[in-house]
Amino acid sequence: MYLPNANTRRTATAVFLAPSLIGVAVFCLLPIAMSFYYSFMDYDLLAGSMDFLGLKNFARILTGREFPQVLLHTLTYLGLYLPLILLCSLGQALLLNRSFRGRAVLRTVFYTPVITSWVAAAVVWTWVLSGHYGLMNQALSLFGIKGPAWLSSRVWAMPGIVITAVWKDTGYYALMVLAALKSIDPALYEAAGIDGAGGARKFFSITLPLLTPTLFLLVVINVIYGLQVFDSVLIMTDGGPGGATTVFLERIYKYAFRQYKMGMASAYSWILFIIILAFTLLQFRLQKRWVNYDA
Repeated sequence: MYLPNANTRRTATAVFLAPSLIGVAVFCLLPIAMSFYYSFMDYDLLAGSMDFLGLKNFARILTGREFPQVLLHTLTYLGLYLPLILLCSLGQALLLNRSFRGRAVLRTVFYTPVITSWVAAAVVWTWVLSGHYGLMNQALSLFGIKGPAWLSSRVWAMPGIVITAVWKDTGYYALMVLAALKSIDPALYEAAGIDGAGGARKFFSITLPLLTPTLFLLVVINVIYGLQVFDSVLIMTDGGPGGATTVFLERIYKYAFRQYKMGMASAYSWILFIIILAFTLLQFRLQKRWVNYDA
């Protein structure tokens, strides 16, 4: 639709943008502002009482015995999840980048977990990781290995959650890496082959450097995701056993919707925001050391 008058165009633009802007304001900006306000309050949702505390919610969290454990468990999840998801995504992408019979079927198999709901995936993997009759321990027993009681063990519960998350998420990130692989000029490999470079040399000198922008994106996305892990923890362990899988969002959820302490939940949310912001800024600061944008 062509509108010759500038004022009419501005009015039309405002009309078309208004629903989206109102939605962003009501469902994003307003909740953010209210959570910041509540973080300074002793707000009991059931009693409906609200008293100003200042920074006492933050002090209570940061000086309490719970916070170091929550931070440790969240970073443990991130430390296990991040390298595994990068390696598995890269491996899947390299495999799917080859031409072989049944590749389309394999792509479907790899991507199916991505479109599976977290509830269904977590329920199935809770059964798979069962210490008594789970498929994981049955598979390990074929090699003479006695598997642990995964989700009932303080040591193995978090690795069990990580395995589930990697299984579910790898297909999505593998497609991103595959798209980056497809964009690499085949002439580079031909020139390297003429110079006598083997497969390993081509990978480390051509493929990997040209994939670093995509890998950097994956690192940023998955660090943010890893610090906000929630669904799998809540469904598979509910923060147990013995608090061994308590993470930030699990604490925020329980403070808000089980204990109805909205002030503490909001303070936890802003602490998590600061941690995510610090990690993201650090990654962008360090990207110049390993990310190659020259190609």
